Amino acid sequence: MKFTDGQWLLQPGAAAHYASEAYAVEAHADRIVVLATSRPIKHRGDTLQGPTLTVTLQSPIEGVIRVSVEHYSASQPQRLHVPMPGAGTPEVQVVETDSHVTLTSGAISVDVRKGEGWQITFREGTRVLTRSDWRSLGYVQWGPKGNFVHEQLTLAVGETVYGLGERFTPWVKNGQVVENINKDGGTACEQAYKSIPFYITNRGYGVLVNEAGPVSFEVASEKTTRVQFSREGESLDYCVIAGPTQKDVLQRLTALTGRAPLPPAWTFGLWLTTSFTTQYDEATATHFIDEMKRRDLPLSVFHFDCFWMREFQWCDFAWDPRGFPEPEAMLARLHAKGLKISLWINPYIAQKSPLFAEAAREGYFIKRTNGHTFQTDLWQPGMAIVDFTNPAAVAWYQGHLRRLLAMGVDCFKTDFGERIPDKDVTYFNGADPVEMHNLYALQYNEVVFDVLREVRGDAEAVVFARSTYASGQRFPVHWGGDCWSNFESMAESLRGGLSLTSCGFAFWSHDIGGFEGSPPPAVYKRWIQFGLLSSHSRLHGSSFYRVPWLVDEESCDVLGKFTRLKHQLMPYLYTKAVEATQTGVPMMRSMVLEYPGDPACTTLDRQYQLGEHLLVAPVFTESGEVDFYLPATAAGGRWTHLLTGERKAGGQWHREQHDFLSLPLYVAPNTVLPWGAETERPDYDYTTGVTLRVFELADGATAAFTVVAMDGTIAAVGEVSRQGQRFDAHITSGALVDWCIEVDGRRSSVTRATSLAWTA
Repeated sequence: MKFTDGQWLLQPGAAAHYASEAYAVEAHADRIVVLATSRPIKHRGDTLQGPTLTVTLQSPIEGVIRVSVEHYSASQPQRLHVPMPGAGTPEVQVVETDSHVTLTSGAISVDVRKGEGWQITFREGTRVLTRSDWRSLGYVQWGPKGNFVHEQLTLAVGETVYGLGERFTPWVKNGQVVENINKDGGTACEQAYKSIPFYITNRGYGVLVNEAGPVSFEVASEKTTRVQFSREGESLDYCVIAGPTQKDVLQRLTALTGRAPLPPAWTFGLWLTTSFTTQYDEATATHFIDEMKRRDLPLSVFHFDCFWMREFQWCDFAWDPRGFPEPEAMLARLHAKGLKISLWINPYIAQKSPLFAEAAREGYFIKRTNGHTFQTDLWQPGMAIVDFTNPAAVAWYQGHLRRLLAMGVDCFKTDFGERIPDKDVTYFNGADPVEMHNLYALQYNEVVFDVLREVRGDAEAVVFARSTYASGQRFPVHWGGDCWSNFESMAESLRGGLSLTSCGFAFWSHDIGGFEGSPPPAVYKRWIQFGLLSSHSRLHGSSFYRVPWLVDEESCDVLGKFTRLKHQLMPYLYTKAVEATQTGVPMMRSMVLEYPGDPACTTLDRQYQLGEHLLVAPVFTESGEVDFYLPATAAGGRWTHLLTGERKAGGQWHREQHDFLSLPLYVAPNTVLPWGAETERPDYDYTTGVTLRVFELADGATAAFTVVAMDGTIAAVGEVSRQGQRFDAHITSGALVDWCIEVDGRRSSVTRATSLAWTA
């Protein structure tokens, strides 16, 4: 929200009161409390009237400074904040001098200037990260629009901003206005299903605005050298998170807000759905599954979308008997084919649902302020919204999910959760509906994830979620929502995914081929490549079955090749997945996240890293022509195309032409890539039959590798070193069975020993 009219004026009707002086600064053992006046105090008469702002600085976790700003402390309902399960009371140091008070927590310090000339400076050692400066912190009174608190943190020359949730707008957020409120807007606009009030910059620090309710960001769009964030009301809360690298920031962010648990290995295989408005029943679903088998196309998960239930009755959690007369028997038959089963659900109950009257009678729905159930026709006619702040409603909702899990369902696609009313309604626990709007999706996914943990166990719990909020990475997996079937939408989906993973989300997926419309063959085949080189991979659409033979025969070849490629990459990919759950560094990474010191990576949004060793540049053209950049690496050496073995220099742009069985997929130099023996499924013993593929290992150099087991434990750790044409591989802990090494397409003998010496 813009409060000013240029550099000097305010918007008509707005009155701004800026922090002008740190009049009183209290240094405590664990915090600093500042009374900030909105004008210099020259004499006692200046102490009359206000406003003043109370600013409290403390640390919820090492390396993070939390700033809490209050105008009135008791005139509004208690604010809701971002869940912070990792918050604690770390050791801090508070030092006071005549001119400043400094609080230090691990790598980060904050200096408060005493007296006139408002300035709060955030530092890592001597390096200034950002500042709250002249006319940065303000309280704005704007007539009928309301009262607001805003902060403006400085940006340095060349500083670029990323994140703020799953944003499909340009990758670099400088110059954008971002409204932090979840909406069901699709991927082709400025709205987001997953609003996250967090940004990270190329200078290696992050800012989390610790608010549940809507936050308005002006990212160098109102003041060109500042990021402004504001909230209506009497307070504002935010955290500055130290680096020095973006990876370090994400480790601290997710240590504070929670990390993703490890999804089961089968979820990394190919998912196929019935699509949305297509006509389907058991015979149709079975036909597609059997045809995938006949065409030798590996499949891991089959998903039933909305119409597994009867029309107008979503959600009643009951199979439509017209198409699915024997659901338990059908699920058993599908399991016998080696498949896992996913079902679509949402948190809404239509008026025609047999469950509606019961839930309304028992008070399980969000209510209007007059005590009646809130209803709307926007989606399902007459639908109401389950109130997950009511423990009885949670138990009721989970009870229906338990019944489906008992039938043999393996997981749920938790769709919707964005169109939640934020005024004229009440919640069971009395929460402010404005505060609850964004948090609703988080609660919804948690309710479903918890029952999956209870019934299936921690190792098997997974959802496929569209909406969420900050800390939602704790309930994976998330997908990108409703995209169009064209190259432009494919590119915007990638921008959205990279923006989300830059907020600490470890796993992300998207609708292969696009959701709306029928994808042209070129779009479908290029999206298959992109989809199978994402953390999770799902064929899904609206009115068009997404099976490849309905597009063209070559699509079957492309799907088969890249599904099998992903299966063979699983010893590497699952290791990266495990690391993501331990560190918060996502599997799919922006180039600037992986190569923060390379200025060419600052704006790259049409390629990404899949872990630190694989670079993927999806093709977004009909012709197959693609431009991409290979960074120079610390190890030196050339990048190697995984599929062809061609080598190219780093620190350069390249242009290539690719058919539909290839794309720029490069392995970084000095890499040992564990390569699996299984091509037909993603969940297998990664320790047996693995090939350690060695790429551009310099003479005299050593490269490390790790292989995990399917339960996420470390199975083997080792290294490969080179002296001339001699390669020595050592397993320093754990064990592998029937393993070998490969250099330039030539393989050593197979061994079960813990070391191997081979001359290539």
